[in-house]
Amino acid sequence: MQNQQSRETLRKTISYQSPIPLGRDELVRIRSKAIRRGIWFKTLTRSERAQVDLTIRVVQKIRSLLLARVLSSLVKKLLEAMESMVVHMMKVVGRPLAERLSQIAQKWGNASASRWAKDLAFIQYLTITHINTPTMFQV
Repeated sequence: MQNQQSRETLRKTISYQSPIPLGRDELVRIRSKAIRRGIWFKTLTRSERAQVDLTIRVVQKIRSLLLARVLSSLVKKLLEAMESMVVHMMKVVGRPLAERLSQIAQKWGNASASRWAKDLAFIQYLTITHINTPTMFQV
């Protein structure tokens, strides 16, 4: 009984931590998208590709927690590699810039500046501005 409860708790934790759907149809869709974008062979090793291919051939719905963990890490790796350059730069460059500008504006007395760090439009604006700024002028 205790083992069943701990498995259920672990299963819920995994599903809340990673919203990556795991099933044959989803794996096939992600695999074909990665192949079309030329990421399948660049991102995954031969054994990782074999794990995904074998799961697609054998399993309809994933029930094993171990297999779900392995596949979710592989799918996460693929999804991160497939995201656009702007989305990646928004995480790496735009969000820290927005946080820094928000902190400076708050120190100057702007109370509404606390929302800037979470505003995706502002983060995207800062990212695009950073991308289009010549390297000699970047901070």
